[in-house]
Amino acid sequence: MRAGYLKRLRWSAVAVAVVTVLLVYFGFALPFWGVPFNASRHGRSPLTPAWALEPWIWEDDHVTEAFTLELVNGYLEHDFPVGAVLIDSPWSTRYNDFVPDPTTFPNLAQLIRDLGQRGIRVVLWMTCMVNSQNKDTSQRDATDWHAAAAQAGYLVGGEHQARWWKGRGGFLDYTSPAAVAWWRGLQQPMLDLGVAGWKLDGTATLLHSRLGPVPVPYHRAARGLLSTRRYMDHYYRDEYRHGLERNPEFVTLSRSLDSPMPWSHPEGFAPVDASPVNWVGDNTHTWGAETRGLERAIQCILRSAKLGYSVIGSDVAGYHGPEPIPAELYIRWAQFSAFCGLFLHGGHGERRLWLRSPVELELVRQYQWLHSELVPYLYSHVVEAHRGGPVPMRPLRAGKYQYLLGDDLLIAPIYREGPTREVVLPRGRWRYWSGDLEVLEGGQAFTRDYPIGEYPVYVRDGAILPMNVRRPYTGIGARDWEGLLTLNLYPRGTSQFTVEHPDGSGALRVTVRAGPPLEVELVGVAKPHLLRVLCPQRPTYVRRGDAELAEQGQWAYDAVRQRLIVRCATALEGTYTIGF
Repeated sequence: MRAGYLKRLRWSAVAVAVVTVLLVYFGFALPFWGVPFNASRHGRSPLTPAWALEPWIWEDDHVTEAFTLELVNGYLEHDFPVGAVLIDSPWSTRYNDFVPDPTTFPNLAQLIRDLGQRGIRVVLWMTCMVNSQNKDTSQRDATDWHAAAAQAGYLVGGEHQARWWKGRGGFLDYTSPAAVAWWRGLQQPMLDLGVAGWKLDGTATLLHSRLGPVPVPYHRAARGLLSTRRYMDHYYRDEYRHGLERNPEFVTLSRSLDSPMPWSHPEGFAPVDASPVNWVGDNTHTWGAETRGLERAIQCILRSAKLGYSVIGSDVAGYHGPEPIPAELYIRWAQFSAFCGLFLHGGHGERRLWLRSPVELELVRQYQWLHSELVPYLYSHVVEAHRGGPVPMRPLRAGKYQYLLGDDLLIAPIYREGPTREVVLPRGRWRYWSGDLEVLEGGQAFTRDYPIGEYPVYVRDGAILPMNVRRPYTGIGARDWEGLLTLNLYPRGTSQFTVEHPDGSGALRVTVRAGPPLEVELVGVAKPHLLRVLCPQRPTYVRRGDAELAEQGQWAYDAVRQRLIVRCATALEGTYTIGF
């Protein structure tokens, strides 16, 4: 009797466990995370246009046309590189009516045109919500607008509304052709003005219904039940695809992982194949992971890279938090961001660096320029990832938070206050970025201090780094290098790199043979270029093909930096031969 009772009890426990697993799977995991918990990984990463790799600027304390212009002008007057301006909420009269607020953005169309003429793209914030009540737009009460959309069948669940951080409203039904047509009509004036992208904030994660007091991650839509995960995929994919139909260089800035709750969507928020630019949620102006500071941003960025996201970043110095932002934190975050795919400089707090300390102005500018100079290198790896290769940021097992940026740069982020950091060098030969004349053997760990103007970055011996150098701040080149493709070379053995030109004109294959003699071969779509070659001794001659180049006129040697500089102002292929 007792044995039979225990057997029935065991089977009952098994049945309860099975039912529990099925309920969790079909009631939460499947509709919330997707199958098999990586629903975002449906394809290769998009081809992010090169302009989106340039530094972005924004702020979130004074969202007005006048302050946006002041911010842009201040950065340009202090000689910062700016590729894009993000205008966050609230910029419209009601959330997501796509009508500029006449009190805060009286001439947004002219602002977009003027910034475009200066080579700066504009990205606007949006969500998938149709609000009845708005938190901080000029038109707070939008009850009639929401009701009309619900009655027309444009919203998921009809009259259903949800509370979110900007008010209360319903979710656009992306499965309804009529709803989508209405929505695209609202967006069209902004797209016609040349808006280069949307920042897609994360309201899609809030979609759910209720069974009494219990939240259920499904809701009724035009084409049947819609899960939270499927709705998220619609939101991110449909907005990105529509933008691309209007502009082949359109981008969406989406969340990959969320800093406050990295467990909430372990598969990633935006689908990888529809997420050309990513940030990791709202970090604070602090250092620690437990306070959602710099360390948490690093963790989320590296986890995003493991999921397959290609271009990832975080708000430099954090989005919000205790004021004032500590100067050391601001600088270290900017240094880290220089070696991410996205350099997103903004959030709450004082972002006008000319009103902060001189050391912050100097060093943040230096690393913002370094990120811009690395765009040809970054873009080449973005193209490789789009074609099925590895993404640019490649986390390593050895060394805390260490990663490779592309094939040739090792980054060991400083994630705590103070200059000390342990670095574990991978196998091979490496050179310290800020003092690259000494060769370090890989396979070793060491601890050293990095003064505030330096950062733990190591370059692989044999590296070929295509760069766009046009300022002296980083110590690599000068203003008169502008317009030339800089090939920053560290010869060792035979190495090769395919440069994908950021203007989309094609590719240039660069082969370096250490020799002697040292050879640099260029094959493909040539550009006016400059060779910056690490050479321990002065060359006796430099030839391009059979023609010998003139010292000083066509090449020069810097004995202190041990650099050979060869300048070619025309777009020529061929082989350089360098004798010693």
